[in-house]
Formats: sequence, C-alpha cells, structure tokens
Amino acid sequence: MRKKIQYGTLVAAAFLYLSTTAGAQAAPAQLASAIVQTSGIADSASFDGVVEAVRQTVIASQVQGAITALQVKAGDTVKAGQVLLRIDARAASQNSAASRAQVQAARAALDVATREYHRQKQLLEKEYISQAAFERAEAQFRATSAELNAQIAQAGATDIQSGFFVVKAPYSGVVSEVPAALGDMAMPGRPLLTMYDPSALRVAAAVPQTALAGFGAQTHAKIELPALPAERQWLDRPQLQVLPTFDAGTHSGLVRVDLPEGIKGITPGMFARIWLPAAGQAATRLYVPITAVVRRAEMTGLYVIGADGKPILRQVRLGRARNDVVEVLTGVTAGERVSLDPQAAMAR
Repeated sequence: MRKKIQYGTLVAAAFLYLSTTAGAQAAPAQLASAIVQTSGIADSASFDGVVEAVRQTVIASQVQGAITALQVKAGDTVKAGQVLLRIDARAASQNSAASRAQVQAARAALDVATREYHRQKQLLEKEYISQAAFERAEAQFRATSAELNAQIAQAGATDIQSGFFVVKAPYSGVVSEVPAALGDMAMPGRPLLTMYDPSALRVAAAVPQTALAGFGAQTHAKIELPALPAERQWLDRPQLQVLPTFDAGTHSGLVRVDLPEGIKGITPGMFARIWLPAAGQAATRLYVPITAVVRRAEMTGLYVIGADGKPILRQVRLGRARNDVVEVLTGVTAGERVSLDPQAAMAR
C-alpha cells in the first residue's frame, strides 16, 4: 500500500512540473499581418511604346570631301556651336580666294568706268560730244557696277560654302551615333552623326483606333518606365497628344506623352508603356503589400492567416504593382489577413 502511494505521489509531482514548465514558456508572438484592401478605380489599359527625343537631328554633309578631323564620339555631350568634324576644304579655300580676286578686278573696272562716265558728262555739258557717246559711257558704267555686285554676291556664296566644311552642333545635346570615321568621304546628304536634346523627351505608342475614341488633349495618362528603379517607374501626366492620322495597315493612331525634364536614366529608344483609362465602370481591385508576396520557383503565393491564427500558403495571381502594394487578381478575397513576414509564417 505504501508503494502505491509513493507511485501516485511521483505521477502527481511530474504532472505539476510539466504544467508549471508549459506555463512558464512564452506564448508564440503574433505574426505581422495586413488586411487585403479593396480599391474602386477606373479600369485602364496599357500600350507598349518607346522613349523618343522631341528634337533629334541627323547631321549630314552639304559638300563633298574627305573627313580630316572627327572631334566627337557617341555619348559625348556637346554645346551649341561646338565643332563636331572638319572636311577637307583646300579646294574651297582656293575658290574663295579666286572669288575675292574677281571682286578686286571688278572694283578696278568700276573705278575706270566711273571716271570715264564723269568725263563724258562734262564733255556733253560743253557740247564737245554727242548724246550717243555719253549714253555709251553711261551704259558701260552701269554694266561695270552690276558686274561688281555680281562678283561680290558670288564671293559671299563661296565664303558661305566654305563654312560647310566645318560641321558644328546646331544646339546643345548628346551625340547618339557617329556612323562616319576619320578619312571617310563625306557626300552631300550622307549622314555623318546623330544627336538629340536630352532636355525634351516623350513616350510614343501606337494605340488602336477603337481605344482612342473620346480621348483628347486633357486625357490623364500614366507612364511606366520599367528600366528605372521601382520608386521612379511611374509618372502621372495630365496631357497627351493624339496625331490626327491613322496607320492604314494597323488602323492605329500615334499617341505622344511629354516627359518632365530632369529624369535621369532614360534615353531615346528605351521601352515604356502608356496607361490610358479604358471605357466602362469602375472595377473593384484587391491589393496587398509587396512584402507579403512569396515566390518559390514558378509559384507565387501569400500566407493567409486563418480563423485559428495559423498561416496557410495559398497560390495567387498578381497584377500590376503600385508603389509598395501589388494587385491580386485571384486567390484571396477582401478582408482576409495575410502575413507580412513570409519567413516567420513558414516557420509556424
């Protein structure tokens, strides 16, 4: 009887010890979570586009000659009036010198014709010569004067043409392409380099004719620049330009949206999207914080916290991200709670 009492006492003591130890352990901390939010916004559609420069220039030669100096390369920033390249101008210099010499000869001939004109005029006043002789001297004076004017104009044109052998930047910008090389033969109309003004950029996209119905200059548009960091990918622009003609093959119109100045990291040719409001009623969308998203190989999911407080991994399909939240297309309902710490939820 004594052994049975001792055995029962030991069992009771062990039970009391386990109960006390379990009570001494801290309760598991609650997971940081957020509620699936809803947002009633107008539906929108995206159209792929490209960044382009409002002012982009293909600089070509107006004269023929070998390129003797190439002072810029692709990527260089140049100022207005800066020399970009030089073309062999030795023949042009000789032509300019010849024109100046012809001007001097015409001036000398005009001096002789002027003196002769005044001499014949004095003789006519004294009736020593006939009227016909004076008129011949007057005609010679006028012809020589006209010849001088023609030679001066020809010399000016030659000087202007001589300036074509030095190619200068028409405005401040960035050199984007230099297809010519030192020693190449420049020909009239042949592109030598391309430059653009980085202070004025825009996004252009082809939009179907049916989607452009009702759009005007005051239509609010959003620009997405995927190449930029997440915090700078989205821009709100209050105006857009719809060109008045449509492409006959695709039945689409060109939409342009100007970008604000001072955006770093974008250049002409980069991919962009234009988001335009679509026709229809406002749609209810679901959003969760981006930090709650779990990505494992090809699976994208969220840890949804059930009524018992336990997180359950649920596969979802995501939509477009906005700042620090992302749209959830399928997989959750409004009001459900999701874990903000997927690693802690997985440990549960």
